[in-house]
Amino acid sequence: MILKKTIRMSKQDIKDEYKKIEGDPLIKSKIKQRQREMAQQRMMQEVPNADVVITNPTHFAIALKYDSEKSDAPIVVAKGVDYLAQKIKYIAKENDVVMVENRPLARALYDQADIGQYIPEEFSNHSGNISVCISC
Repeated sequence: MILKKTIRMSKQDIKDEYKKIEGDPLIKSKIKQRQREMAQQRMMQEVPNADVVITNPTHFAIALKYDSEKSDAPIVVAKGVDYLAQKIKYIAKENDVVMVENRPLARALYDQADIGQYIPEEFSNHSGNISVCISC
């Protein structure tokens, strides 16, 4: 019985072993933060290449790129809410990207479309209207 108690790991030993196996949580959080920052920088670099930015005046912005040779549907190149949306709109304005204000579409696209993906098929009617605005 005494041998079992001496062999047993202390709570600190268990924590230290977990840190060795899984990695220090502080270091992991710093790595994840850096990855998020890099992804955001890449996304912002794509905004000048967008054809249109769909906005909700203050909260949402979704940048879309049309490539008629590849697909009829546009690709989401950037999306953001609040501060990030303002940044997207600022970069778009600097690069003369067309901005269209459509509150319900902006909110729905933000929730349902992912960066680097084509917009969902259910938005094809809206994307047709937007592509007409771009070609004007």
